[in-house]
Amino acid sequence: MTATTNTIAKTRANTQTAVSAQAEVSRGAVVTMIGAGAIVGLWSFASLVGGIIVAGGPISLAQSWFGAIVGM
Repeated sequence: MTATTNTIAKTRANTQTAVSAQAEVSRGAVVTMIGAGAIVGLWSFASLVGGIIVAGGPISLAQSWFGAIVGM
């Protein structure tokens, strides 16, 4: 092998490693965002169900919410 061929081979190996590391970081970021979104969604649903139970039903919850917004 000549020095030029060896340098080209090393450059290709370094480029492939950098691209693969970047893909792994991106994949990790996407998984983290999906996980955080799922946690927020589950918390929202649990809060809504809790509010319905405390208010005495969905109609009562809507009336209470409307009263709080209007100020009555």
